[in-house]
Amino acid sequence: MKKIISTTKAPSAIGPYNQATSFEKLIFTSGQIALDPKTMEVVSGGVKEQTKQVMENLKAVLEEANSSFENVLKTTCYLASMEDFVAFNEVYAEYFKSEVAPARSTVAVKTLPKNVLVEVDLIAFKN
Repeated sequence: MKKIISTTKAPSAIGPYNQATSFEKLIFTSGQIALDPKTMEVVSGGVKEQTKQVMENLKAVLEEANSSFENVLKTTCYLASMEDFVAFNEVYAEYFKSEVAPARSTVAVKTLPKNVLVEVDLIAFKN
């Protein structure tokens, strides 16, 4: 059965979608951008600061869904510029250690919502 996942510890949706949905043991998150969930404003700073906020938003959604980064199977990462790839990876690696990191796709895109520098969505399983 499909279930909607929602938490106030991550930004509310800025469009007609939910933070995540689950089906049986799987969790599918919507893309998270660098919005502070309290202010709904983009965090200041560059790609490192934005990536940290994105990952904290995803962490909150995973926790609400009874999961964690250890249960992530796949991520899709969107960068406004591949010039930010190394800096993005530095922060990303704080959340996913290489020996247990999930499968991942990383693509550069022309524009992201609210002109942020990074967006990440993921697929995980419940504890």
